[in-house]
Amino acid sequence: MRCKKCGRAAVINMRQYKLALCETHYVGWIQAQTERYIHEYQMFSRDERVLVAVSGGKDSLALWEVLLDLQYQVDGLYIDLGIGGDAGYSDQSLGKIRQFLAGRPTAARLHVIDLEEEYGATITEAARLTRRGKAKPCSVCGLIKRHVMNRVARQGGYDVLATGHNLDDEAAVLFGNTMQWQIGYLARQAPVLPASAEGLARKVKPFCRFHERETAAYALVRGIDYLYEECPYAVGASSIRYKIVLSEMERNSPGTKLQFYLGFLRARKAGAFEGAAETRPEMRPCRMCGQPTTAGDQCAFCRLWETVDARRSSQ
Repeated sequence: MRCKKCGRAAVINMRQYKLALCETHYVGWIQAQTERYIHEYQMFSRDERVLVAVSGGKDSLALWEVLLDLQYQVDGLYIDLGIGGDAGYSDQSLGKIRQFLAGRPTAARLHVIDLEEEYGATITEAARLTRRGKAKPCSVCGLIKRHVMNRVARQGGYDVLATGHNLDDEAAVLFGNTMQWQIGYLARQAPVLPASAEGLARKVKPFCRFHERETAAYALVRGIDYLYEECPYAVGASSIRYKIVLSEMERNSPGTKLQFYLGFLRARKAGAFEGAAETRPEMRPCRMCGQPTTAGDQCAFCRLWETVDARRSSQ
């Protein structure tokens, strides 16, 4: 297999594009495509400050590096959820991120938010005390991450919050929401989620059209040592089952995932879900933290920690 650009040995063959590329041309292709998606979906400009949510995995670290190489104003945010205790999953994740930074001389800053240090409990304990997610704390995880990401972006003066969601992620979410016809969720799924209220960051997904194998290949070529293991709480998640189904379809018909996702975006742009996202209640500032919420005068995040504190003190 030879590079279509120069004839050297290729490091990847992208069947959906009928394109094989060598190491040098593949890195250039990923960077050029990322720049293209940023402009096509009007994600952010060079004058804006970007905060990348990093997990220690291939997608977020690759995204951070690409944006740095493209010379955007970009810093990182890691939320230490305390998964696995000392030297467990969270500690390993942070170790990979620090290793990534150490090998790349840059002025980029890393914000680290330690959940237990700041709020008094790990995500596992918070889920147990509030009885949210009896087997897994996934619902608590999403709530906490959204709140902390918005808080750090607001306090740090960042215009945009970027995540490393890839095409496999987006197609799996789309598949699940379509299976259940979750119109509200479908209406809000997009490469760019505008800030719906003051105090909320605009959210973007620059890697939304890259297959997972493409971001993995980029990380390998660039020497990014990332955490291979999935979050231990992700085992058995429906999104993983959807990925397996879609990957089998992709294997038999290259381009299936991208066609599915782009077809959805075209339908969304044409107004297929128009009005569905506007049915949410009016947002008001939480009386405790100030973040916009639809849950009355106190947001779900503050209610969560109020319950955690009360139950810990009663034990």
